[in-house]
Amino acid sequence: MNVSVPLAEEASDADLIEAWQRGEESAATELVRRHARAVARFLGAAGAGDDVDDIVQEAFFRAFKKIDSFRGDSSFRSWVIRIASNAFKDAYRRASRRQVLSLDGRDFADESADPHGEVLRSDAERMVAEGIKKLPRMQRDVFLLRAQEGLGYDEIAAALNTSEGAARVNYHHAVKRLKDLLQ
Repeated sequence: MNVSVPLAEEASDADLIEAWQRGEESAATELVRRHARAVARFLGAAGAGDDVDDIVQEAFFRAFKKIDSFRGDSSFRSWVIRIASNAFKDAYRRASRRQVLSLDGRDFADESADPHGEVLRSDAERMVAEGIKKLPRMQRDVFLLRAQEGLGYDEIAAALNTSEGAARVNYHHAVKRLKDLLQ
């Protein structure tokens, strides 16, 4: 069935998916129009807060990227909501990992209340920055993706074309070398 804009409201989700796969952008627009509000309500209830719009966008991006894996075992709406749930979990994990970066359990922020603490903190930051530059490339890349970007090992492995295990080992070695520099 060739779906055109006037008929989009009458087309089933399956028809719209087929139309989008043939290159009809309006079909994707109609799928988003039909289901975005329900996805946003789900995320709002799940506690996504101010990130709802970003996660809805990410969910539809992921859905259209892997639309070929949609088998129709469930409705398109529930499939997108499941993707949104995973995107929300990923965002939550990234945000919680960005909260603290402590190599040896010290909290440098507590020491910055006085000038001496500020000097200690800036010295430690300088030593860490210098240490990162000295790490082997793979350890440096893994460390930065994990510590700065908050990526999971699976995402790091995909980004660096390595395995999750290798990413974990490289991160462990990077942290160990940086801890040694701070002592």
